[in-house]
Amino acid sequence: MAIFAPTASPQADLRLNCTATIAVPKKKKFLEGRLENCLFCKIAAGQLPAYKIYEDADILAFLDLHPIREGHALVIPKEHHVWFEDLPPALATQMTTCAQQIARAMKQVYQVERVAMFYTGIHVPHAHAHVVPMHHVHDVTSAAYLREGPDSFTTPPQIPAETMAEVAALLRRTL
Repeated sequence: MAIFAPTASPQADLRLNCTATIAVPKKKKFLEGRLENCLFCKIAAGQLPAYKIYEDADILAFLDLHPIREGHALVIPKEHHVWFEDLPPALATQMTTCAQQIARAMKQVYQVERVAMFYTGIHVPHAHAHVVPMHHVHDVTSAAYLREGPDSFTTPPQIPAETMAEVAALLRRTL
């Protein structure tokens, strides 16, 4: 049974090539007027505060304000990209490398065997990777989601500001 069965198109003869650059049509309804109102663009520009873990010219890593659990971090490109599949390959690699470094720090800080890294883009239409320390095999889903189900999920509670500052400082020191 095929997991992926492409439909016929003018490009149907193309084979999957992860090194090729493929033009992907933009989803206009999410792009219109989003840059000036984008939460993550504002954080990247320093217009909104964040508990920063890592920053360079292209990417920023900071703690999620509504974490699945303590230490839950986000890695974003400073440049606005709505979908993770629209990230230039070099930028996606840079974000993944940063997430790997954060994962290593989380393993030390939280004494966990695994750290999850995933893209969702559900709440903020700006490509971002989640990096979450895993204490259990089903640990990348919040307890509220598991309890409430996918149709009635509420945002996880915020961790107190003092704790967020301590966690960000500890992860920065451990990188």
